[in-house]
Amino acid sequence: MPDTYSLYLVRHAAAAERGEAWPDDDLRPLTAEGIERFTAVAKGLAALGVRIDQILTSPLVRARHTAEILAQHLPGSPKVVTARALAPGAAFEEVRAALAKAAGHESIALVGHEPGIGQIAARLLGLRHPLEFKKGAVCRIDVDTIPPAAPGDLRWFVPPKLLASGR
Repeated sequence: MPDTYSLYLVRHAAAAERGEAWPDDDLRPLTAEGIERFTAVAKGLAALGVRIDQILTSPLVRARHTAEILAQHLPGSPKVVTARALAPGAAFEEVRAALAKAAGHESIALVGHEPGIGQIAARLLGLRHPLEFKKGAVCRIDVDTIPPAAPGDLRWFVPPKLLASGR
């Protein structure tokens, strides 16, 4: 059993605007620019040696596609698992339950939405206020157990432009 586990929190990439073209918000896709930019982010993570064992993603199309891009460009092409706990409005206890199902993996990515992903980060760190994630941003939080029993340690929090420039 490892001393620490790494959780990578990811906000989905840029998606089509809400409105008449996408009356069902769950189905809004990534834009071509969002795909291009997040592909560069995923390649930047791979260049930094990031290894992820499993990716948990919101079931919404834009998050699922972001997770698939991430998996495609990381070593070992980690498995992507849909987790309703990462959909907008889900409770933190649902996230803990989803992480419990993923126990056994040393590094897990969570792909979701704002403000939820920022709220999850805050809860994992024991903070009162959520972190603000730009579209495509990634942070790494190390925890002692999966699911976490105590606040973790923020190892890094990187905006997408910085990750994309390192590829």
